Amino acid sequence: MSAASALQTAIFARLSGDAALTALVGANGITDRRPDRPAAPLLVIEGIDSADHSTASEAGEAHVVTLEAWSEAAGHREVQAIAAAVRAALHDAALALAGHRLVLIFHRDTRLGRDGKSRFHRAHMRFRAVTEPED
Repeated sequence: MSAASALQTAIFARLSGDAALTALVGANGITDRRPDRPAAPLLVIEGIDSADHSTASEAGEAHVVTLEAWSEAAGHREVQAIAAAVRAALHDAALALAGHRLVLIFHRDTRLGRDGKSRFHRAHMRFRAVTEPED
């Protein structure tokens, strides 16, 4: 399994098992794709961009994990609460990755806005992670 796949699997498991987050989005409110007809609130693992982060002596990868929270509620309050729960669950988390070791994961930024094409409010979140192959 690639480091990005292992990271996505671990992130999904952590978020799906977080009681505070599932109370906000529901048991089926976390996915890796936005459905054609989304039911909000919803949290989408939008993607993972990976790049080589090896040194002269150690192999590794750096990843930017993008998540999006969606809400139909008036204003940003609900989407802000979802973003806060995601940050609490992932920032500096100790995630177990199959075949890889997580060196770090931390919150980079969150951007709130209203989706111009729909009635949804959105929180666009990015996390940085570094992984190494397991020896």
